[in-house]
Amino acid sequence: MMDGIRGWFGFGPAAQGFGGHGHDHGEGGHGHTHGVVDPTIATTTRGIWAIKWSFVLLALTAVLQLVIVFLSGSVALLADTIHNVGDAVTAIPLWIAFMLARRKPSKTFTYGLGRVEDLAGIIIVLIILFSAIVAGYEAIDRLIHPQAISFLGGVAAAGLVGFLGNEAVAVFRIRVGREINSAALIADGYHARTDGFTSLAVVLGAAGVWLGFPLADPIIGLLITVAILAIVWQSSKAVLTRMLDGVEPGIVEEIHHAAEHVRGIQRVAQVRARWIGHRLHADIAIKVAETASAKDVVGIAEALRGELFDHLPALSEANIRLEGEGGSVAGGSAHADHAPEPFKVVSDLATGTLEIVDTPAGERLRLTIDSHADDLGATVIIDRSEGPETLSLGPVAGNHHRRESSVAPAEPHEFEARLILTSKGKQQVLPFKMVEPEGHQH
Repeated sequence: MMDGIRGWFGFGPAAQGFGGHGHDHGEGGHGHTHGVVDPTIATTTRGIWAIKWSFVLLALTAVLQLVIVFLSGSVALLADTIHNVGDAVTAIPLWIAFMLARRKPSKTFTYGLGRVEDLAGIIIVLIILFSAIVAGYEAIDRLIHPQAISFLGGVAAAGLVGFLGNEAVAVFRIRVGREINSAALIADGYHARTDGFTSLAVVLGAAGVWLGFPLADPIIGLLITVAILAIVWQSSKAVLTRMLDGVEPGIVEEIHHAAEHVRGIQRVAQVRARWIGHRLHADIAIKVAETASAKDVVGIAEALRGELFDHLPALSEANIRLEGEGGSVAGGSAHADHAPEPFKVVSDLATGTLEIVDTPAGERLRLTIDSHADDLGATVIIDRSEGPETLSLGPVAGNHHRRESSVAPAEPHEFEARLILTSKGKQQVLPFKMVEPEGHQH
């Protein structure tokens, strides 16, 4: 039972498996936030873990403050308590969003359900707005109909509790939000940080009443309402930018920077990027020499794709095409023409995608990693009628997000196999099956 409780709060193996390699370069690296992104169980579990703890901390804070509200009658503390209750409730739409992000793409939702995270952000903004309206109404009513408050020491203590609780939640949400590049979670973290300072205003209100100025309490309540409305404005801008396919300017700059490392690219003609949940999708048009052969073009596209994944760990798909041509040079996943559907890797040691891809050297079995433990080893054993086929997946030079076989998997590309992951004496075996698309069977 205790193991189940610990797992619910994120202290199980899944929460600890990535401690050695989060791929978060921070804001001092390329001038923007990097993160580990992929709507698999690993990323969503990390987000849900943050949401659960945020809910618990804010709920405890609100309960403690609510007790003092009933004892004292402080409207400033009531406004702060209402807001903290609203903060705790915001965990519900975020939790639903992260749960839906686990679902695989379908024929209807070909990009998956990452957009529900943006919808959750809008719901959060509306919840915050409602709390502002309630707090403002109570403060104005108290200004019109003044009432004495008591238990001033308890009010001040409750304000301090509100500050400490919100700051703890802010640090937690912002850190995890940056790790998984979740705009909704980061916005909610900054919102919690501002709430901490509004909680300190409750202490000032109690001090004003103690000094003989009873209207200090409802005035502080109104100021808290104004602060909440400012949070509504800031959060709505961040979430609406994502919903309208807006990206941070630094992302476009980083794509151009990545292209500078690739020989053969004469210029980057066009860059388009957008977020789908916390996954980044990019479309890049490049100009190469007219004398470049088809093989050269494929090699340039692969090199650029490797640089993009290295510079932008948040990147999920990169469609690279020649300037002026309608078709892409190589798709985002570089699938072989008759490659089976990729296998989603979900384990304590690593998460990512295992697939058969076309490379300049021929077909290869590639593991694209989103998160992994230190010293990760990867081997695929394919069950063949003539005996097992073993393919070791080694690191790709210049790209720590990939493990790739040195030879092509044997035909046919329809088989049952096992992916064996190892790290520091720990081993996990993940059975999987690959099936070629209809019409391509050998």
